[in-house]
Amino acid sequence: MGGSARRTYADSVPSPSPTHRPPPLTVWQQGWRYLAAITISSLVMVGAWQATWDASPLWAIGDLVVGVVCLVLMAFRRRWPVPVATLVTLAGGFATTAAGPGVVVAVSLATHRRWRQILPIGALSICMGLVYATIQPSQVERWYVSLSFNVVFTAVLLATGMYIGARRELMASLHDRAERAEREQALRVAQARANERARIAREMHDVLAHRMSLVAMHAGALAYRTDLSPEQTRDAAGVIQQGANRALADLREVLGLLRDSDLSADGEAPERPQPTLCDVPGLVEEARAAGTRVTLSDDVWEPQQAPETAGRNAYRMIQEGLTNARKHAPHTPVVVRLSGAPGEDLRVEVRNPLPLQHWPPSPRGGGLGLVGLAERAALSGGRFEHGPTADEFVLRAWLPWPA
Repeated sequence: MGGSARRTYADSVPSPSPTHRPPPLTVWQQGWRYLAAITISSLVMVGAWQATWDASPLWAIGDLVVGVVCLVLMAFRRRWPVPVATLVTLAGGFATTAAGPGVVVAVSLATHRRWRQILPIGALSICMGLVYATIQPSQVERWYVSLSFNVVFTAVLLATGMYIGARRELMASLHDRAERAEREQALRVAQARANERARIAREMHDVLAHRMSLVAMHAGALAYRTDLSPEQTRDAAGVIQQGANRALADLREVLGLLRDSDLSADGEAPERPQPTLCDVPGLVEEARAAGTRVTLSDDVWEPQQAPETAGRNAYRMIQEGLTNARKHAPHTPVVVRLSGAPGEDLRVEVRNPLPLQHWPPSPRGGGLGLVGLAERAALSGGRFEHGPTADEFVLRAWLPWPA
């Protein structure tokens, strides 16, 4: 039997699409439909064949020919459902063998669930039933008995076809929704992977830029200072070695996270330990040990109570500010100010004098660190600004701290 048209779903209410043909039938599906049509025609013909042959052998042979023609027309019921149903129904009024194909094409037409097609074919089927009861010599029932039977039988056939069509539409809807859900899940996984990679990339920049700026600063000192004593040279080389080893360790950790993210089924990578606001003093001490003159002014009310996101972002902003100062204005003092309390913004400020022109040029970056800090502030609902003043470079941020 013909299937209903598959369609796209703009909402949850199924509605057939008149422009989309149903999928083709398999050999088995086509075969059992023909077998059902031949079986129905044979059962009907058993009771009427002898009377028809006795009345007119030519009529009986013509009945068989019409039945074969109707079986051939069944093959085109999907391409031209209304013309085929009309011809087979008309043939059913005169030929007993058209009963089986008539059942199949009527049910097939009803699966489309279009009333403007179903009602005319249903009325034509009832009329042809009365014609058949009138001209067939084997029919002995009264006309109203035949009419009642034809009405009930036609209604059952059309209702069966509409039920099949509704079920097919439901299955098509569920199949389309399942495919759409799979696509959406794949997109969510891909987005989660992209977000995780972007987060890891920001962490890589923040951590490695800090480490490598220390290495670059001390390497530059070794390259341009010819008056260093052997002990000072060894100390600078030791700092370079220590910074390079830490940078390699951080790089291995980040690459490990990337590999874990690739192997993870849900696109999530395990979280590495993240710095908090309480780690800022340690960051400042590390910068001082590397030779940077840093002054820390910490007026934060109970730093351990600060929100995790705000504390981590503040740490990364101070880290980036110290890195930029080492890269672009080495050997200049850096002032770091922190203040804030619940119900107020967590305020971060890093300032240093503009670079000395005679110092050897530092490696040029792409400004990605400041861009990443602006993204951090925006994602957390805060503000970020940076830029030179008359004689200083200032980095400021305001991060929310709920009460």
